[in-house]
Amino acid sequence: MSSKIRILLPVKRVIDAALKPRINKAQTGVESAGVKFSINPFDDIAVEEAIKIKNAHKDKVESIHAVSIGPSKAQDILRVALAKGADTSTLVDVKDQEVEPLQVSKILKKLQEKHNSNLIILGKQAIDDDSNQTGQMLAGLLNWPQATNASKVKINADNTVEVEREIDGGVEVVKASLPMIITTDLRLNEPKFVTLPKMMKAKKKPLEILKVDDLGITLENRLETIKLEDPPVRQGGAKVGSVDELISKLKELKAI
Repeated sequence: MSSKIRILLPVKRVIDAALKPRINKAQTGVESAGVKFSINPFDDIAVEEAIKIKNAHKDKVESIHAVSIGPSKAQDILRVALAKGADTSTLVDVKDQEVEPLQVSKILKKLQEKHNSNLIILGKQAIDDDSNQTGQMLAGLLNWPQATNASKVKINADNTVEVEREIDGGVEVVKASLPMIITTDLRLNEPKFVTLPKMMKAKKKPLEILKVDDLGITLENRLETIKLEDPPVRQGGAKVGSVDELISKLKELKAI
């Protein structure tokens, strides 16, 4: 096995995390017209970690290839990844079609094979659909070991990777040899701001645009959104004067 590490870095374009999403009039999804989009925050953490690994192991890391599956406008977030330090990138243009995690995983498998990547780092979930499935499904398709919800990553001299995962009541440490998949959690790092000069330089880095057909994949959605609605507004609390009154109120609410 080659000792060189080739990182595949999937990133997704989502509505900016600072905005509060609004449901569209048809109640079929979130309103996207006139809304600011940015790189998915968990994927931004993945980008930062990939660059950290590259800087710490310059003799080991051969390349970082960023990829996004989305509309043509997703080139913007690929430029961000390139500005931060990714070497090359690919956009799989699916126009405005929603792509489910299984289809995303199949596309990423094709790109892994194309670029011979042996380490895939991606956010544990996207903040738009919150599926938290792509990394796990991709690991299943590739039959690779996976370390999900990473809070710390360490590359050893023998190319084994140790990953700390926060779990209920403590920290779990897992270890595997390459190839492997890592999904990133919030505590892993804090992404740095990209300066304008770096964004300008990123325009000179390779950005390949493909269609799904180019990869021999047909998009097939298995899920249908019937309706999307806001949760009910929470009612204010009330003080009670005695245990008997509390029990009476709970009975009124059919809580007991």
